[in-house]
Amino acid sequence: MKIGIPYNQENGDVMAHFGHTNAFKIYEIEDGKITNSTVKGTDGKEHSAMFGLFTEWGLDGLIIGGMGSKAVDLLTGMGLTLYSGVSGSADAAAEALATDTLTYSNKAECGGH
Repeated sequence: MKIGIPYNQENGDVMAHFGHTNAFKIYEIEDGKITNSTVKGTDGKEHSAMFGLFTEWGLDGLIIGGMGSKAVDLLTGMGLTLYSGVSGSADAAAEALATDTLTYSNKAECGGH
């Protein structure tokens, strides 16, 4: 499984505003373990303009804080699984997903959308 997280490069946290992130940390997960991770830039793309990158990167899902309902519909329509309502350390979130202990809400909508 390959998971992307909007990544705050300053502190390593899940970026609070998905649409304005300039990087994603990509994790490869196999048999309950993270086998690889890398940070990839969005090349200045924002919001739905970055969705093509997810296909290019081969993502199966995203761990996010929140996003608007239109983005949720587009991403789930692309076949991506969304783990929303997550904050704090991106590495800790990915590790929790790998070990099936990630707490998420399935309510991805940002308050501003």
